[in-house]
Amino acid sequence: MTDPNGFPRLYARTQRFTLGAPRTITVSPDGATVLFLRSRHATDPVTCLWALDVADGVERLLADPRAIAEAEGLADDDELPEQERARRERTREQAGGIVGYTTDAAVRTIAFALSGRAYLVDVAGAEPPRPIPGATGITDPRVDPTGRATAFVRDGALLVHDGADARTDVLVEPETPGVRYATAEFIAAEEMNRARGFWWAPDGSALLVTRVDDTPVDRWYISDPANPGREPARIDYPAAGRPNAVVTVEIVGIDGARTPVRWNREAYEYVVDGRWDAHGPLLTVQSRDQREVLILAVDPSTGETTVLHSGTDPEWVDIVSGVPARLRDGSLVRAGTSDDTHRLFVDDVAITPVGLQVRGVGSVGTDSIVFTASEEPTSITVHRWTRDEGITLLSEKSGVAAAANGGETTVITQRGHGYVGAITRVARPGATHIIGSLAATPDVPTVEIFPAGPRGVRTAVILPRDHVPGTKLPILMDPYGGPHAQRVLDSSGMYLTSQWFADQGFGVVIVDGRGTPGRGPAFEREVAGDLAAPVLEDQIDGLRAAVERFEDLDPGRVGIRGWSFGGYLAALAVLREPDVFHTAIAGAPVTEWELYDTHYTERYLGSDTAAPSYRRSSLIPDAPALSRPLLLIHGLADDNVVMAHTLRLSGALLAAGRPHRVLPLTGATHMASDEVVAENLLTLQVEFLRSTLGIE
Repeated sequence: MTDPNGFPRLYARTQRFTLGAPRTITVSPDGATVLFLRSRHATDPVTCLWALDVADGVERLLADPRAIAEAEGLADDDELPEQERARRERTREQAGGIVGYTTDAAVRTIAFALSGRAYLVDVAGAEPPRPIPGATGITDPRVDPTGRATAFVRDGALLVHDGADARTDVLVEPETPGVRYATAEFIAAEEMNRARGFWWAPDGSALLVTRVDDTPVDRWYISDPANPGREPARIDYPAAGRPNAVVTVEIVGIDGARTPVRWNREAYEYVVDGRWDAHGPLLTVQSRDQREVLILAVDPSTGETTVLHSGTDPEWVDIVSGVPARLRDGSLVRAGTSDDTHRLFVDDVAITPVGLQVRGVGSVGTDSIVFTASEEPTSITVHRWTRDEGITLLSEKSGVAAAANGGETTVITQRGHGYVGAITRVARPGATHIIGSLAATPDVPTVEIFPAGPRGVRTAVILPRDHVPGTKLPILMDPYGGPHAQRVLDSSGMYLTSQWFADQGFGVVIVDGRGTPGRGPAFEREVAGDLAAPVLEDQIDGLRAAVERFEDLDPGRVGIRGWSFGGYLAALAVLREPDVFHTAIAGAPVTEWELYDTHYTERYLGSDTAAPSYRRSSLIPDAPALSRPLLLIHGLADDNVVMAHTLRLSGALLAAGRPHRVLPLTGATHMASDEVVAENLLTLQVEFLRSTLGIE
């Protein structure tokens, strides 16, 4: 029986200790108001909308979903449109209530969706949120910059509600099945961090709108074996080497006038991002092989485009959030690489130094840029650039920070070593406030981070809190280990689950090897053409260095667990290096890369799925070599890494006569969000590790 007061239960009920913490922060241009989302306590999954008045530090509740639901008889998230459910899955959103919002340019009016309905609320908060008449079954409501109108999407159509005359018009709607407007296709939402499909003109007279035609994309079907009478869900999944959705863009006036945006779509089929500022619309497009990205200025009257910049790379051009953008004088702000550094450029002049790896851009103001970057890959710091002052460090030098900015007000969210959770500090000249966090704060993990092996791969080791020196510990490798994500960061909150595993009697080792971000372009590109050998080699290097550094770690008893890419890495470890790794738990693993999506997979392995790179990176040919215990865990409703990955590996193992275990999760998607499932998964993994490593 699980402990109702223990870590697994708290971990599940708090959604990994995220509930109650402020997030999704917006600062008004005058710096007077800070907006944020936060639930009412550490186990409350319903997120509310709040405002903080910077002058006096007073927090005000602007919208409470429970109060709205009670007043209007809503049925919580049971009424979510399917498109909104899909959007939340792509962004890994697990909370309920208000999970996103938009504002006008002055941050006076806010739009949000609740149970598929659109609402508006004034920042002044004098009146309760008001529903937009008839705006039901919708997603992504966005206020125009002037605050007059609100656009939203319903059933693939783009509608606009004019607040002055209380009229809602359909601007564009699908002509045929498989077509939808103003939404992000699977690839954009899953891999490009573009969860939207329309952008307002500054004066509210028109919008830049995507048109998505999913007709060419392969149809896959996700069944629910636990409910055999239920029809399988159909998804349009662009697998590696297969067709993508056809994405085009139009200028759509609020009067219904439509102007197609023209570029060489055959050569640049990915629409990376769009925006519309005082200088006109910007569109960023990328070639299928991802080796070239164009930043295009769009003439809104004709749809003709002009290339402002062409970025190229022999492997791939990285997508950096928040750019391209333009300063008040029209100077183009973009990201690029030089001297093995991810850098920011203003009109082709590098404004960040060699060695400072730019992570993302938080805001581009009239004459300033706020961005995150790393000198040391385990820390992410916040910086501001202006022409007069150059670069100023805004956050602590260590830890993990993020920022939002408006006027003279900057909000820094800081995570660090020695404490759990984040400190959200609001600062402007003459005033400093803390936005309160209501999140649960478990005990601080004990972590040591160091560079390991010939490549200095960053490695973290966590020992049991009650460890007695001289007592040998079985080792649990706990990596992600792949592109786009880090596990080894200078933030104690990153290691809560790993500390719990350590307290069950393991020495936990986490390694960020080649391919992971923060070290620069060359380090990340080491996995080009082979997603298996480099990452596995670095895990072994980190393991060996940890054993040398901590004499109580027992290399004769090594387990490895992971999820998604980490699950792939765990299975890879016991298949290819059974002398090093003695048992593995692979959660939602990619096992055949031709079953994964185009944009991610082709970046590293190319578009020819018959190429040697795919076989080098596949787990299926290694199935006959399995000689160690392997537990495969997979959600049956996973539409990112579909269940077919685990079933194909299991089939290959069965055909080779290799025993293994499969744990299917009924109704679970890529991340197990059900409280009971999330709780029990932790305890089941510990039991498996103990039994297969011979631990009493």
